[in-house]
Amino acid sequence: MNADHFQDQNQFSKPLDPYSAKSNFDVKEEELHKNGVPSLWREVSNLLIIVGIIAGVILLSRIF
Repeated sequence: MNADHFQDQNQFSKPLDPYSAKSNFDVKEEELHKNGVPSLWREVSNLLIIVGIIAGVILLSRIF
């Protein structure tokens, strides 16, 4: 295949606005700094709930 073929395919992967990726990153960074990391606490609480359920099932299976 020739180089023109690869160049034609790559023209669609370039962003229309070269600064859009940077501005999107800045917005997400600002939101992260403002709100913190709530997803980390959500993951930890979900993990603790799952561990509690598993421990409860094991405890009930040993009792009965």
